[in-house]
Amino acid sequence: MTNTIKRLAFSLVCAVICLCIDAQDITREWVEQNYTKREVMIPMRDGVKLFTAIYEPIGATKLTPIIMQRTPYQASPYGEGYSYNLWSKLRNYVRQRYVVVLQDVRGRWMSEGEFVDVRPFNKDKQGKKDIDEASDTYDTAEWLINNVKSNGNIGVLGTSYPGFYATMAALSNHPAIKAVAPQAPVTDWWMGDDYHHHGVLMITDMLDFVAQSFGRPRPLPTKKQTRMKPFYLDDEYSFFLRQKTLTNLTKLAGDSIAFWKDLMAHPDYDDFWQARDVRRHLKNVKPAILVTGGLFDAEDSYGTWGVYKALKQLSPQTETQFIIGPWFHGAWERDRGNHLGDIYFGANTSDYYLHEVEYNFFQYYLNGEGQQPDLDNHIYMFISGANKWQKFNQWPPKNSEPVNLFLQANGHITEEAPQKSNSFSEYTSDPNHPVPYTDVIAKKRAREYMTHDQRFAERRPDVLTFRSDVLTEDVTLTGEIMADLQVAISTTDADFVVKVIDEFPEDFKYTKEIEDKFNGGKPIPAVMGNYQMLVRGEVMRGRYRNSFEHPEGFKPGKITQVKFALPDIAHCFQKGHRIIIQVQSTWFPLNDLNPQQFIDITSANEQDFIKSDIKIFHEKGHPSKITVNRLK
Repeated sequence: MTNTIKRLAFSLVCAVICLCIDAQDITREWVEQNYTKREVMIPMRDGVKLFTAIYEPIGATKLTPIIMQRTPYQASPYGEGYSYNLWSKLRNYVRQRYVVVLQDVRGRWMSEGEFVDVRPFNKDKQGKKDIDEASDTYDTAEWLINNVKSNGNIGVLGTSYPGFYATMAALSNHPAIKAVAPQAPVTDWWMGDDYHHHGVLMITDMLDFVAQSFGRPRPLPTKKQTRMKPFYLDDEYSFFLRQKTLTNLTKLAGDSIAFWKDLMAHPDYDDFWQARDVRRHLKNVKPAILVTGGLFDAEDSYGTWGVYKALKQLSPQTETQFIIGPWFHGAWERDRGNHLGDIYFGANTSDYYLHEVEYNFFQYYLNGEGQQPDLDNHIYMFISGANKWQKFNQWPPKNSEPVNLFLQANGHITEEAPQKSNSFSEYTSDPNHPVPYTDVIAKKRAREYMTHDQRFAERRPDVLTFRSDVLTEDVTLTGEIMADLQVAISTTDADFVVKVIDEFPEDFKYTKEIEDKFNGGKPIPAVMGNYQMLVRGEVMRGRYRNSFEHPEGFKPGKITQVKFALPDIAHCFQKGHRIIIQVQSTWFPLNDLNPQQFIDITSANEQDFIKSDIKIFHEKGHPSKITVNRLK
């Protein structure tokens, strides 16, 4: 056999092997047969050891990369069992025989040391005692490169809290970490992620996560943690209304939850919170970055947009990609992404992300394979409403322009500023009868509220509704929304909720194609005619209107500006639809109640909660509006 024929035969065998690997169905059984597992305690520079599970391929024909996740949620199972992640969200990398590393972060589960929530980044680290999550990532990477067979390249990914640790990995500056994917990363827990939105406490999530499960103390390494008995059974609205005050909730939480105490001790955007805003440190980032998030993420939408924008501003040289799909929190890795609640998106959007975007990103930067990312058009954006993907080279898109949507008398919205004098709409906000955030009787915060029908809210006398004329052409709004309200209140404080809503036509029905594809050929049960789809909503505690660090009360009856940002959108309001803006002052029990007096809310008693008469002005000289970018 000639050398040429030998080479051709070898190439053919390799191609067949690659095709077999690519077609391999990754199951638990396959993983257990093709991977070994070892558990090690990796030493950090200060002597603390972190529990790490390392899964290594058997019989790999070449050295492959390491894919790593650092988590506060257990690198389990401990012992002989294998993590389900290997045959679920990491299956693409397992198919290519990547080394998989899962690690309990410092102070959680089986790792040693003290756990600190969103531990601040220390840019001035010097001695061995100066540690943070970036240094722990560096020390882990260094150990792996010297003790695990690989091609020398490490990728890090994580969703939500692990997304925070992924962002910290990007700041570690270890030369082996070539690619990082922060997904819905926890970024700023005061301004807009999880526990606060503009100083307003998100009490349903807070009580469930901090007090009942995650926040409970763990003095020694452990494999198990017993969840507390639920505080209530199945009606969150009634439960939180009975509790009413943060004082009562604090009594329920008890005195052993360190982070609950932090939340109560730091109601303003002080040094405690600012030190935990990782965006400030995203300078000169070396690894390639893929930021992922969901349009309808109820938990960390703020952090997703925040990390991307900070990278583009502070580290423009970083090879950054950004993808936003029509997803709830983490849906890209645990859901098909074809609908949320009653809203259908026309395709299984998560498949596109996992196989075409994320996998290609790591293959290219870690394995030298796959297609080079299009960094000129580095933004992959799903346009809800139109239900299509679009690529952009900047955000907001270059071909967009700011547009003002003014609130008018008689519940109208126009692009022209109001010209009337002495014109306002008014309602009474009563903390004893707050506006629910959903009409569903919920046991815990429903993720579907991010697209829920808002007709129930329009029927409330303490919700103002403004609508546009029927649209004569498609209108696609993109980017951050700025709410700019001119208000007068009868008390010294109040919250303001602004919602942007897509009202469907009266005759709207889903197509037979959607019914066949996603509902077994049966009609979609929801009544979709005149459906009011929540596109974006956000809350602002009025006392922070001039400064998040230094709150101040209102002067009763004085017209005052309240201006705040809503997270970005990418939504097409189609021809025949209407744009609706709703304004209210309670959104319960998503948000904690404001006593509507300029007092310390953390220690307020039930008698401190009073009604407030609220006026929203739409007159010449005092226009209320939202501003957003419209695609040309």
